[in-house]
Amino acid sequence: MQVIPSLDLQAGRSRLVYWPGAATGQGTPTDRPERIARGFVELGAPLIHLVDLDGARAGRPVNTAAIQEVARAVATPLQVAGGIDGPEQIELAFGAGATRVVMPLLAVAEAPERLAACLSLAGDWLAVGLDPRPDRLAEYPWAEGRAPSLRDLVARLTDAGVHRFVLSHGGREPDLALIAAALAAGAAELLVAGGVDQLAGLVRLREAGVRGVILGETLLAGRLDYGEALTAVA
Repeated sequence: MQVIPSLDLQAGRSRLVYWPGAATGQGTPTDRPERIARGFVELGAPLIHLVDLDGARAGRPVNTAAIQEVARAVATPLQVAGGIDGPEQIELAFGAGATRVVMPLLAVAEAPERLAACLSLAGDWLAVGLDPRPDRLAEYPWAEGRAPSLRDLVARLTDAGVHRFVLSHGGREPDLALIAAALAAGAAELLVAGGVDQLAGLVRLREAGVRGVILGETLLAGRLDYGEALTAVA
């Protein structure tokens, strides 16, 4: 299972300052995304997840210059989320250096033509992000009048060509029952975003069949040591 560092991009910088030597007073704190990404790659990160916070508000990638800087700094795949709502936004993200993109469920849940256009551009490098909690799924104004089950929803999107999903539980501890339901629907690759700040939680997700865990503040704030996390899931 992969442990994937995540950086929130805001106005060209990391929303959170990273200071890996804070406990000892050594090293230099930085909010430069390319420096933070390089540090994690040197520790063994197989992938960097970038969230364009400004892009999410604007409906299109905004922090493209910062993404370009990260792409130049590390020879590691970059997965970009935030403002990726259609094929035009995917082209902008790829042009900035992204190798993967994450689209929100609401952009494609009931838009098969848009999803097909996005898959024609991104193929296996496209993921759909969703909150699997039933109450969150029920908030969407489904055309059929009621929310599908998580298993049916994932199966429908998988049949349409989606082979990667990113599950977010709103910062709460991941629900293993919901993860099992998503995996039972045939998702080829399941990533979980956030909600983990202990090594035992990583091990539980690995044993559940999750392919990767995306962690931001937990790593940047030093609540979880990245080297220890990699060892725990090896």
